[in-house]
Formats: sequence, structure tokens, C-alpha cells
Amino acid sequence: MNIYVLLKRTFDTEEKIVVSKGAIQEDGAEFIINPYDEYGVEEAIQIRDNQGGEVTVVSVGGEDAEKQLRTALAMGADKAVLINTEDDLETGDEFTTAKILAEYLKDKDADLIFAGNVAIDGGSGQVGPRVADLLDIPYVTTITKIEVDGQNVNIVRDVEGSSETIETSLPLLVTAQQGLNEPRYPSLPGIMKAKKKPLEELELDDLDLEEDDVEAKTKTIEIYLPPKKEAGRVLEGELQNQVKELVTLLHSEAKVI
Repeated sequence: MNIYVLLKRTFDTEEKIVVSKGAIQEDGAEFIINPYDEYGVEEAIQIRDNQGGEVTVVSVGGEDAEKQLRTALAMGADKAVLINTEDDLETGDEFTTAKILAEYLKDKDADLIFAGNVAIDGGSGQVGPRVADLLDIPYVTTITKIEVDGQNVNIVRDVEGSSETIETSLPLLVTAQQGLNEPRYPSLPGIMKAKKKPLEELELDDLDLEEDDVEAKTKTIEIYLPPKKEAGRVLEGELQNQVKELVTLLHSEAKVI
């Protein structure tokens, strides 16, 4: 089975993020594989181990993403591909990324493509479905279970606090939701093997793409951290007086009534 995983390098949101002059400062920041993509890597490896085939992880970005691709190789992926846009693109968005990935995948005869449900830095959830649309293949989002039997696929997906069971067929793109699996930690032997596994680096020219072909459709106006929460206020006294004071505060200070 020919399996691909779309992988993004993201900020570790458990670390402190600094915003300066309208941009996130990368110096000193920690970067990881987007956790939802990590579920995809793990599930792809499990399916390959059970049914045979090959797992290739693909990322769009700069050379710094090589570290996250090597981590996926250490987990057990077979090959990695970095489509390096560092010198070609100043900005990009979900359209940009999806267009590049689809152009790469269009002649790869992929049976199954995994993407993360969302990226924890942007949270749009657009790239996976956009890629499937450009490749003209079906897709199922927010999956928590997948079983592949030949060309037939049974899926359980998360829907509004419940679940839905879907039957479909390959080729197929799915987006991984929390609960699909528990991603493994790279072992020391896996890390050593990853150093020898192939990591191919491509540029837009290699895909016969021009900068105009992948020009972003959206523009980021401003990036800022949410305001600090003020300390709460404890009202004292008789209950009826507390109610009156609360109504006054909601009207004059909070301005919600």
C-alpha cells in the first residue's frame, strides 16, 4: 500500500510564545510535529506493518522542517520529502500549501493520504480537504478509527460529541483526530536508522510551479496575544445587595447588559 502523510512543523504550544512587531519570534521557540499530523504518522505506520507497503511523509516549508521529518522517519516512516519554499515564497496560506502538495502527489498513485485534522498554530483544518479536492479523491475528516480491507475502508469519525461510521474506498484522504491512536516515541535504533533513510528535497521548479501559481489568497493583518485576564472580584454582604452590585458592575464595567 502506498501511504503518504502530510506533515507540518508547528510551534510547541506548551512553550512560551513571544509576539513582537506583529510576528511570532522563532528565536528560542520550540518546534514539533503538529500533534494531529503525528496521529497520522502513527496510523500510517500501523497500516503498513499490517498490510505491507510504504509510508512517505511530506512537508512544505523551509530547511528547519527537516528535523520534524527525521523524527517521523525515526518513528518508522520509510521516506521523507521536503518541498522547500524558503527561497521562492515570502508568504503563503492554506491554498498555497494545498496547491503545492497536490501538485507533488498528483502522479504518485497514493492509496491513502493522512493529514492532521487541524494544525495547532493556525487551526483552519483546510489543507487536507483542499488537497483531496485538487486530487479529485474522496476525503473523510476527524477520524478516530480506520480499517482497510483491500480497496474497502471502514471509518469512525468524530461528529459533535458523538460518532459516525462511514464505508468508502481507496484512494482516499483522511484527517486524523485525537483518539485515533497513541503515537510512539522514536526509539534509539529508530533514530539511528532515520539518519540513513532517504529525505528528498524539492523546490517549486521541480514541480513545474511558478510563484504566481501558488500565490496566497489571504493576507494576515495582525498577530497578537490575547489580553491578560484580570483577577476576579468577590462580592460580599447580603445576597440581595450582592445581586444589585453584580447587575451594576455588569452594566457599568463589563458592559454586557
